Amino acid sequence: MITIKKIAEIANVSVGTVDRIIHNRGQVTEENIGKVNAIIKEYGYKKNIFASNLAFNKKFKFAVFLPKNENIEYWQAPIIGIKKAAEELANFGVTIDYIYFDYNITSFKKIAKKVLKLDYDGLLYAPIFYEESVSFLTEYKKKDTPIVMIDSNLPEIESIAYIGQDSYQSGYLGGKLISYGIKNDSNVLILKINQNVESTSRTNVFLQRIKGFYAFFKEKKGLPKFNFTEISIKYDVENQLTLNMFKEIDCVFIPNSRVHIIAKFIKENKLENIRIVGYELLKQNLEYLNNGIIDFLIHQKPEEQGYMGINHLYKKVVLKEPVDTLHYMPLEIIVKENCTLAKV
Repeated sequence: MITIKKIAEIANVSVGTVDRIIHNRGQVTEENIGKVNAIIKEYGYKKNIFASNLAFNKKFKFAVFLPKNENIEYWQAPIIGIKKAAEELANFGVTIDYIYFDYNITSFKKIAKKVLKLDYDGLLYAPIFYEESVSFLTEYKKKDTPIVMIDSNLPEIESIAYIGQDSYQSGYLGGKLISYGIKNDSNVLILKINQNVESTSRTNVFLQRIKGFYAFFKEKKGLPKFNFTEISIKYDVENQLTLNMFKEIDCVFIPNSRVHIIAKFIKENKLENIRIVGYELLKQNLEYLNNGIIDFLIHQKPEEQGYMGINHLYKKVVLKEPVDTLHYMPLEIIVKENCTLAKV
């Protein structure tokens, strides 16, 4: 790549003149501007944004706006990836503020109002609650600040990047795994487990996964008859699961990472021949996968989502490089036979 010094030689001007033209600083004649820009276009010179930022000691602050992760293993994972990226970028003027909300709509709305009043160079956000997230992002976009979503996508909000699984397709895959190899009519229980029933019914990823789950059975012809029952429960309240819920049930689909709660109940009550499909490589999930209670786990790499999300902001904001606005993580199917490899 051509250098500033070489451009100056070809244009027969000083290095300082070329630097002023490239960075739009100081007065330069139109003749020299024309000559320098023509050479830049011909030779493909690119400004070294990174070096410029260092020279001017420029600082960049990103905000991470996620649910609190105490005692929630899944939400601890993206923070690991985010902190890894933060360590790598610390010497390049990047700092991160971590802003958390309790896993309920009231807390989210309260914290979201505060975030809207703060100014950052970039935002990493997980759109947990559908309607509230649409409202929040619509307002935040007015700041003209780059935004990256992880965990679940809101494609109706334009010009916002997304890194994560296609929740609809992962639900579709869940339906395929439930039906795989089944020859007879079956009863399927869809268990939505969250901290409160209100959150469960309005959580974006739940909506998309369940929508995709049903779509599989609507689109696929020649399947046995599948009868569906939906139940929502709070994960932190004991004795919500009953044997009656599982009466004549052949398959259970849990559209989030708390599948281990169902697996524990099934094991303790010695229920047999129930296929279980859920999400994520939590320690407890892997335990029940290894002992044959859980049949399939769909993994969306939350740690990698966090890491890639911060790097996306870094490339766009600091390096001013073009970046893809949509990056779907692969849909990984984890079974007992490959779960050791998946943990590496």
